[in-house]
Amino acid sequence: MARQAAQARAKVGRPAAKVPRRASQKDEARARMRDPDRTVEDIITIATEEFARKGLAGARVDEIAERMRTSKRTIYYYFGGKEALYLAVLEAAYRRARKIDSPDALDHLGPSAALAELVRRTFDFQAANEDYVRLVMNENVQRAAFLKQITDMRGLNAPAIEALRSIYERGVKTGEFRRGLDPIDIHQTISSLAFFNVSNRYTFAHLFDRDMTSPAAHARRRASVVETVLRYVEA
Repeated sequence: MARQAAQARAKVGRPAAKVPRRASQKDEARARMRDPDRTVEDIITIATEEFARKGLAGARVDEIAERMRTSKRTIYYYFGGKEALYLAVLEAAYRRARKIDSPDALDHLGPSAALAELVRRTFDFQAANEDYVRLVMNENVQRAAFLKQITDMRGLNAPAIEALRSIYERGVKTGEFRRGLDPIDIHQTISSLAFFNVSNRYTFAHLFDRDMTSPAAHARRRASVVETVLRYVEA
């Protein structure tokens, strides 16, 4: 009994364990002011999801701000307005997509292997980035009205064609690829096959009762797209 009483007295006198305090909106705002680059990146990430789901007309800056636990004023400070934010989101999405065309990991491969790898990269990127596909779909509804406002967007996408042109020309020289094909047309074929797999995944799955998102379905369809493109260009 004496021991229990002593333990009880010690427990009463012991300070309560501190519960970690959740960061307030003001705390987060101060942290963002210290790291503006991270703030811009975070805003674009959230805004990408909102614009992809709801389009330019449906997305709301106040909802983006709420998800960011910040104010609309902060978003306007960095981007100026809703349309400017949309332009930033659109450009960032295309910049991410263009990273798959980097020739660094392709130059050491033979033409057929390099083309197959490029197709796989494109297919995997679009399958893993549904928001990118939705943004492109939304921008086509707008007839590329906002894409046309982004400075040097054609220049940003030019390396994709040059990388493909290099692979194709190497393949023609080795006799693996037939002559007379247009690299832009090949790029369009690759993009179309990868894009459809995402843009129509829900309607196609419903109409034909086929799972479009499982790892097995992804691997099977990717292999089919790679074979389709290679058969198209082979000599």
